[in-house]
Amino acid sequence: MRAIEFQTRLKDNQILIPDKIQSQLKGASDKDIRVMILIDDTDTDEEQMFSNMNREQFLKGYAASDSIYDTY
Repeated sequence: MRAIEFQTRLKDNQILIPDKIQSQLKGASDKDIRVMILIDDTDTDEEQMFSNMNREQFLKGYAASDSIYDTY
């Protein structure tokens, strides 16, 4: 199996394949392919930062004396 990577946009829920890539696919008709879609998600960084901040704030309220309630 070989990999071909390119960047494109979704338009009307269709993946647009650049002409240069289409020429590489000409001999691949009637073959099975595997598709992986990676979507640029800039909100993920913000969500991660928010999650880290919440964890830090939560742990600030945790004292060593609270360890008697821990059940490992």
